[in-house]
Amino acid sequence: MSEKAAPANASATQEAEITAALGGRSVVLVGMMGAGKSTIGRRLSARLRLPFLDADAEIEAAAGMSIPDIFESRGEPDFRDGEARVIARLLDGGPVVLATGGGAFMRQETRDRIRDRAVSIWLKADAEIIMRRVRRRSDRPLLQTADPESTVGRLISEREPVYQQADLTIWSRDVPHEKIVDECIEALHALLCGGCMQTHDRMGVTP
Repeated sequence: MSEKAAPANASATQEAEITAALGGRSVVLVGMMGAGKSTIGRRLSARLRLPFLDADAEIEAAAGMSIPDIFESRGEPDFRDGEARVIARLLDGGPVVLATGGGAFMRQETRDRIRDRAVSIWLKADAEIIMRRVRRRSDRPLLQTADPESTVGRLISEREPVYQQADLTIWSRDVPHEKIVDECIEALHALLCGGCMQTHDRMGVTP
């Protein structure tokens, strides 16, 4: 049953309660490239007073090269192996807000670890929004194709059934970033602290 949207500003009390309820667990953002995982993750981490980590940046630091260079020199399977190792290490390091690459959640091993060590949030975005956000960037190896739009459509079809296994789903759309963060806070509080979970239409939160 649909109810009124959550208040625009989540209280500091909510945020403190979420952090306490997490204990040693992290918050992991999953979803397609361009969904806003890093942008929302940084703001969410500030609200929860937890460190922010970007898995892609950590992979590049560990490998000593950019992700496009890893894809080119080592291939996607080697990249995915390294990605799984890095995410495992980051989740073992204590509570953080972690933004993951678009393909990370597709690996069963990584999903299992995220389930055991974190609460996962799927930032769900339409293909049009994804393309508008990523079309000008050259650091997306999977989009270096003759038809990026078709590639995005295929990836969404393949990945969304897996992304749906995340604990929470938040629609990423063209609204102020803080509104998306507020919705993340509301959903986390409802899940972790026994609040009344609200179900919104595509302009809000879906459990």
